[in-house]
Amino acid sequence: MVRYGLKRLFAAIFVIFLLTLACAASANAPTYKSTILFTHDTHDHFYPAPSEDGGEYGGYTRLATLLERERVKYPDAITVDGGDFSMGTLFQTIYATQAPELKALGAMGYDVTTLGNHEFDYRASGLAQMLETAASSGSPVPAIVQSNGTVLDGAGGQELKQAMAHYGVEDYVILSRGGINYGIFGLMGENADAYAPMSGMEFEPIADAAKRTVAALQEELEERSEPYFIICLSHSGTDGKKGEDYELAKAVDGIDVIISGHTHSTLTEPIRVNSTLIVSCGEYTTNLGVLNLEWQPNGEKKVVDYRLVPVDETVPADEEMERLAQSFQPLVEEEYLSQFGMTFDQVLARSDFDFTPISRFAEEHREDTLGNLIADSYVYAVQQAEGEDYVPVDFAVVAAGVIRESFSAGEITTSDVFNVSSLGSGADGSPGYPLISVWITGRELKDAFEVDASVTGLMPAAQIYGSGMAWTWNPHRMLLNRVNDCAQVLPDGTTVPLEDDKLYRVVTGLYTGQMLGTVNDKSFGILTITPKDAQGNEVTNFEDQIIYNANGSELKEWYALATYLRSMGTVDQRYAAPEGRKVLDASWNPVSLLKGLNLIGAVALAVVLVVIALVVFVVHRLVTRRSRRYGGRRGSGYRRYRG
Repeated sequence: MVRYGLKRLFAAIFVIFLLTLACAASANAPTYKSTILFTHDTHDHFYPAPSEDGGEYGGYTRLATLLERERVKYPDAITVDGGDFSMGTLFQTIYATQAPELKALGAMGYDVTTLGNHEFDYRASGLAQMLETAASSGSPVPAIVQSNGTVLDGAGGQELKQAMAHYGVEDYVILSRGGINYGIFGLMGENADAYAPMSGMEFEPIADAAKRTVAALQEELEERSEPYFIICLSHSGTDGKKGEDYELAKAVDGIDVIISGHTHSTLTEPIRVNSTLIVSCGEYTTNLGVLNLEWQPNGEKKVVDYRLVPVDETVPADEEMERLAQSFQPLVEEEYLSQFGMTFDQVLARSDFDFTPISRFAEEHREDTLGNLIADSYVYAVQQAEGEDYVPVDFAVVAAGVIRESFSAGEITTSDVFNVSSLGSGADGSPGYPLISVWITGRELKDAFEVDASVTGLMPAAQIYGSGMAWTWNPHRMLLNRVNDCAQVLPDGTTVPLEDDKLYRVVTGLYTGQMLGTVNDKSFGILTITPKDAQGNEVTNFEDQIIYNANGSELKEWYALATYLRSMGTVDQRYAAPEGRKVLDASWNPVSLLKGLNLIGAVALAVVLVVIALVVFVVHRLVTRRSRRYGGRRGSGYRRYRG
C-alpha cells in the first residue's frame, strides 16, 4: 500500500517536472511581431483634395511622410497595396509613356502591389506599355502579383504577356523581413472583372486560385526554417460581413490577412473569419492602414494594434515626393493637355456653392445637381462638336459609377474637372472615355428609368442622372415596377409623353454604353435595352458610335464638362438645387401604387388578387360551415324558460 502511494507521488512529481520544462520552453520561445502598412484604390492621387469639413485629404505627397514615420517605429514593416493605383487624376494621362503610378509607389517604398480593374482601363496594350515603361525606367518599382488571371490571345494579348514577363509579374512573391517570411499573392474578383470589359484577360474564381496558390506557398515556405505569414492582396472587395473577400476567407484556409480593395471600404476594425483577418483603409489615399500582429511559431496570432492613420492637412508634404509630382506636371501638359489647349492648373470656372462631396455622392437614391451638370454638359458639347449638323439629343445620361470626384465652392481648374470624369480611354487609345450616340425606343427608356429606380439599391453605381427626361418613382411599388410616370422634357421646358416605338437619341460615355446590355441579364430579361444606330440596327461595336469634334478628335467626357464650365464662367445657380428631373413619390395612395404597371407587375398583381380571393373564399366557407353547425345545435336543443 505504501509502495503504491510512493509510485503515485513520484509519477505526480515527474508530470509536474515535465510541465515545468514545457512552460519554461514556451516562455523562452521567441515571440514574432509583424507590421503591415497598406493601402488600396489610391487612384493616382498625388496631391491632396478638399474634404467636406473644409480641410484636405489624401495625396502621395503626404502619404510618403506617414510611411516614413511608421517605418521609423517599425523598421521591419512591409508595405503593400491592393490594386487600382491607376486612373483618377491627370497624372494617368502619361500612364503608358511615363508610368508615374508605379514610380510613385516605388519611391514611397512599396514592396508589392496587385492589379485592379482600372489598371486595364487602357486595355491590354495600354497596360503592356505601362509595364514596359516602368521596367525599363531604372526607377525603383514594387513587385506585382496576380494569381488568377490568364492573358487571352487577341488585341494586345501577346504584347501584354511579354510585358508582364519583362516586368516580372508573378503569381506570388516571398519576402523575408525581421526573421519572418511573407508569402504574398494577388487576386481580382468577379465584380472587378465585370468592370474591366476590355481587359483581354480571363479570371479564375478567386477561391479556386487562392487554394492552389496557398498550397504552393505553404509547400515552399515550410522548407524554410523561419516562420511564415501569408497575405492576399485581393481586388475583390467586402462590405461588412459579406462580399467576395468575406466569402474567400470562409472558403480558403491558410490566409492570414486579406488586404481588401475594389469596394473602397473603410474597416475601422479588422473582420475575423476563422483564422483570417480582412482589412481595408478606404480609397484615394484617405488613410494609411497599419496592422501590428504578435504571434508565436505555434500559429497563435493576435492583433496588437490596428490603425487607420488619416492623411490630412496636419501631415506635412514629403519634399522628395513633391518634386516627383511636379516633374510629371509638364509632361502631362506636353503629352496630353496641349491638344485641348489647356494647362494643368488653368481656372475654367468658379462656383459660388458646394456640390455634393464625393464621399456622400450617390449614397441616397435621388436627383443630384452634379449629375445634372455633367449630363447637361454632354448636350452642350455635342451641339458644339456637330455644329450645323447637330441632331438633337433627346436624353443625355451619366451613371454614378463613372463620377469620381466633386466640386467645392471656389475656382474649378482643368485638373479638378478631369478628376470628376477621369476613367478609361477611347478607340484612339488616348486617356478619357469618349461620348457615344445611340438610339433606343421609348419603351426601352422607361426600362432604363426602372433600372435606376429598382436596381440602384443593389448596385449604387447604376444610379443615373439625366438631361432631357424626367421620371417619378415610388419605392413602395413592386420591384421592377417602381416608375409611375416619365416624360421627355423639351428645350423650352414643356413635357411630352414618351412614345413606346419611337427612337430617341441618347448620348452617354463609352463605358456606360457598353454596360447598357447588362440590364437584360441583371433583370432576368424582364427589362430590355438594345442600343441601336439611327436606322434602328442593333449596335454591336460601341466604338462605331463615338462622337468626334470638328478636328476629328474624340469628344471626351471630361472635355465636355470642361468646355461647358468654361462657357459659363460662373456656375449657373440652377445647379445649386434639384430641378425635378428625378422625383421621389413615396406614396401609399392606391393610384400611385398601381399606375402604369408593366406586364410583370400586372401578372404579379393578378396573382396577388387571385390569392386574396381564394383566402376570402376559404374563410367564408369555413365561417359559413361553422355557423350552420352551431345554428343547428341551438335549434334542436333549445328549450324555452317557463319559470
